[in-house]
Amino acid sequence: MTTPVGFDELIHPPTRLGLMALLAATEWAEFSFLKESLQLTDSALSKQISTLTEAGYAEVRKEGAGRRRRTLVTLTPRGRTAFDGHVEALRQLVSRATSAPTAGNDHSGGRR
Repeated sequence: MTTPVGFDELIHPPTRLGLMALLAATEWAEFSFLKESLQLTDSALSKQISTLTEAGYAEVRKEGAGRRRRTLVTLTPRGRTAFDGHVEALRQLVSRATSAPTAGNDHSGGRR
């Protein structure tokens, strides 16, 4: 089976896919919200965000100062396009799997 166009190895790992899904559902998301939603440590989330930022998929903005400082994250247009393409590729894979006949899956109990 060939991998559908749009499948993105960078997005596919579960943690990154979850992060992309959260970002796709909002304009900007606070670091603390992402951390809590994904149940990640600060360093684990920072690493995932850095990976997406280096790929041009996410943008980080820091607001405020001192105790009021907030870190916000958003998908870039490139990131949104990549996420949408990856989701479509996953849909195609699932569609193929559910519509394909399964060889050797005769449920007749050997009777014909």
